[in-house]
Amino acid sequence: MPSPAPASPVAPAPEALRAPVLAWFDEHARDLPWRASDRTPWGVLVSEVMLQQTPVVRVEPAWRSWMRAWPTPADLAAASTADVLRAWDRLGYPRRALRLQECARAIVDRHGGAVPETTAELLALPGVGAYTAAAVQAFAFGRRSVVLDTNVRRVLARTVSGAALPAPSQTAAETLLADAYVPDDDTTAARWAAASMELGALVCTARSPRCDACPVAPLCRWRALGKPSDEHAGRRRTQAWAGTDRQVRGRIMALLREAPGPVPAEAVDAVWPDTRQRERCLDGLVSDGLVTRTDADPPTYRLPH
Repeated sequence: MPSPAPASPVAPAPEALRAPVLAWFDEHARDLPWRASDRTPWGVLVSEVMLQQTPVVRVEPAWRSWMRAWPTPADLAAASTADVLRAWDRLGYPRRALRLQECARAIVDRHGGAVPETTAELLALPGVGAYTAAAVQAFAFGRRSVVLDTNVRRVLARTVSGAALPAPSQTAAETLLADAYVPDDDTTAARWAAASMELGALVCTARSPRCDACPVAPLCRWRALGKPSDEHAGRRRTQAWAGTDRQVRGRIMALLREAPGPVPAEAVDAVWPDTRQRERCLDGLVSDGLVTRTDADPPTYRLPH
């Protein structure tokens, strides 16, 4: 009689997974300024916007400079847009800087300059989506929320679902699963949000996970299943950089950030040889409110005031 097939490893219970991760975080958490005891809700919000698609090592010095210049929403709301874009420098996706200033103005106009605490009020702010609202509630106000960034998604995909990586797009089922692992009380829930995120960032990384250093390796379903390959690999898009519109836009923005005044068209033309691509990128930057083009002939370009 054939032997029965071995049982598939089961997902760890929420408390069994949380306890070692929280203990690991207490010992290994990075000393980041937006986690300091004197952090402000505004500082947390700024950090979350900056950290979107940008690594911590680049964000930390920019965040410190930003908070020295504009420590409150009112300070940023009153700043010139050109100064804001120059301070954003090479963090990438400069539209985030514009949205952050719009957010600061909304906080001043609607909430007297104080970052709001409720989900509805946070989601109503420019540039604040579900993730950012949840992160601000957890990290600024110590509230229970489902903070589900790419790092947390990866930790739960591996340990609980047994998958190499989460699906390319977040699903409702994934949110429900994450919610089941968030502790009920506010304080522990906020720590779990930070701890699970830190584990994904430092140990359970996308390309080279350090399973030997993982506090929950014995509980990990993906590891128990033999580390199966990514079932969504064919659906994932890799973003090139060289020759893309993003590169062209970045070069134009770098030129204008460094210029003390309006930049003549011939200087902008020298940034990129492909005329059609350069003009398309310029039109996009103007449309996005990141660049101002004069009506002169030939035109000049500058950062918005």
